[in-house]
Amino acid sequence: MRNHTLRASWVATVLAGALTVGSFAAGLPGIAGAHQIGAVARAAHPSRSEPAFVVSATTPAPESAGLEPAAGVAAPAAPRPDEPTGHLVVRVQRDLAVRAEPTAKARVVGTMPSGSKYYDVAVSAWVEEVSADGRWGRVEIPYVWPRRHGWIALRGLARHTTDIEVQVDLSEHRITVSKLGRELFAMPAATGTSVSPTPPGEYFVTDRIPFAGGSLGTFAFGISGIQPNLPPGWTGGNQLAIHGTNAPSSIGRSASAGCLRVSERSLERLKPLLQLGTPVIVVR
Repeated sequence: MRNHTLRASWVATVLAGALTVGSFAAGLPGIAGAHQIGAVARAAHPSRSEPAFVVSATTPAPESAGLEPAAGVAAPAAPRPDEPTGHLVVRVQRDLAVRAEPTAKARVVGTMPSGSKYYDVAVSAWVEEVSADGRWGRVEIPYVWPRRHGWIALRGLARHTTDIEVQVDLSEHRITVSKLGRELFAMPAATGTSVSPTPPGEYFVTDRIPFAGGSLGTFAFGISGIQPNLPPGWTGGNQLAIHGTNAPSSIGRSASAGCLRVSERSLERLKPLLQLGTPVIVVR
């Protein structure tokens, strides 16, 4: 797996120079887990114009942005090339062509959607790499299988960075949350069974959705991946997610249809940190 911390630092330098699945499907309409709950959520929030369940991922600029340092006060030192500086996230306001290479003449290999798979939440996408000229960003295309990467044009896209990264270790049934490469905390999680294993990948958060309890617990973080191996007879959706559960004994085991189940206490720790666009890296 690529060294995301170093890449994030390189991205920041270039920019500065140029300027789960046991439930989220049946509960989210089409997400690997709970269609009845999802229907209730859609009825309560019928359109993206009223995203009451979504917390904005936009990071406001510091109050001191653009100000000169006071007389006699040294300006803050620029970050060293090897110092983590966060992950680039861009707001996708319209569907974008994803190209095989960072050039407008390259063939189209997919689409970066402007809305999430089932709730049409405005997408904020994690840019894993920026081209040398700063005009193109390398992304993993959401909701496709087999997984594949490509390049989107960055011109005109609102952007910010996030210091947070989520690492999911399937072999350990563990989720670790880090800030600028330093671990903040970790938690056990239920992962997919041998019939419907959670697929590894480099995803990002696309949805933040509260629930009234049930198989998804009280909250779900939809991510940009899908489950290609749904259990036999499955009638829910296929989007992956990190969510709660009404079967806490399953946490720490291979027990879901592919989603990642965590405790309610863990959800409360994740809510302030996992904003739209936050990287979620799943490894075996």
